[in-house]
Amino acid sequence: MSHAVAEVNSTIDYLVPTSRINRRFWASGREVNTGLYASYEVVIRNARLAGPFSLDLHGFCLARHHTDICDWQNHYDANSPYAAQVREVAARLTGADLVVAMGGMLRRSGATSASVQPPAAEAHVDFTQRSAERIAQRLYRRDRPDGRGYRRFIAFSLWRALSAPPQDMPLALCEGGSVRDDEGTHNTKIDVDDIPPEEALFAPIEGEDDMTAATIFHHSGEHRWWYFPDMTSDEVILIKLYDSDHSRAWRCPHTAFRDTSRPDAHQRQSMEFRGIAYFSRV
Repeated sequence: MSHAVAEVNSTIDYLVPTSRINRRFWASGREVNTGLYASYEVVIRNARLAGPFSLDLHGFCLARHHTDICDWQNHYDANSPYAAQVREVAARLTGADLVVAMGGMLRRSGATSASVQPPAAEAHVDFTQRSAERIAQRLYRRDRPDGRGYRRFIAFSLWRALSAPPQDMPLALCEGGSVRDDEGTHNTKIDVDDIPPEEALFAPIEGEDDMTAATIFHHSGEHRWWYFPDMTSDEVILIKLYDSDHSRAWRCPHTAFRDTSRPDAHQRQSMEFRGIAYFSRV
């Protein structure tokens, strides 16, 4: 097997400043963005040669977690056995006293299917501040209708590689402290059965401001990118999508990138599972 290098010179897609209507249409096995993106050259550093990395300082961390699950297409659901494992890992890594699992997604480089999405294609965080806070409130009321409330929450994604190392499209993670608080642009997520024709992609949508949205980013030379090469199935990365406590690293932009330094790389398959970790009021 080839060896990972200290730095990979690659490209990451960022939103261009002239892009105005930013939406992501999501259908089974396919995603279409209306935003305008460009590829920017970046250096992505080997996180195994640095660190340690922590949630509060960097917005992401690596941990070990063994699972016996093999049939991943049956473990998307928030009530699946894997969701219970996600809750346990997230509670351990965040210190939260309540974790609500939302759901998972399989991604694969190369061929996809109705149940498998392609790797993420641009620098993004899965929620905006407004989306994260609304979802956190809704899920807490659903799961703890008589609860005393929470003083803080973390929206997260638990990511693991399912294919053998090295992977052809690893996950790139942008260090939270290198991202300014005022960075980021709203990108509405629209679930559809089929991707609409091009002219309909830009048509007005009633209530768009209240729809779930991600945050996408313009390029900045200040962004510091990292990756963990040779991920195994017994490792997971916890990624902050939003932390209501902004005195810490409160979000971590991320995306896939093509690692051309590994000629023997395998097609990447991965599972990501989102959830909300709550810190109850005393």
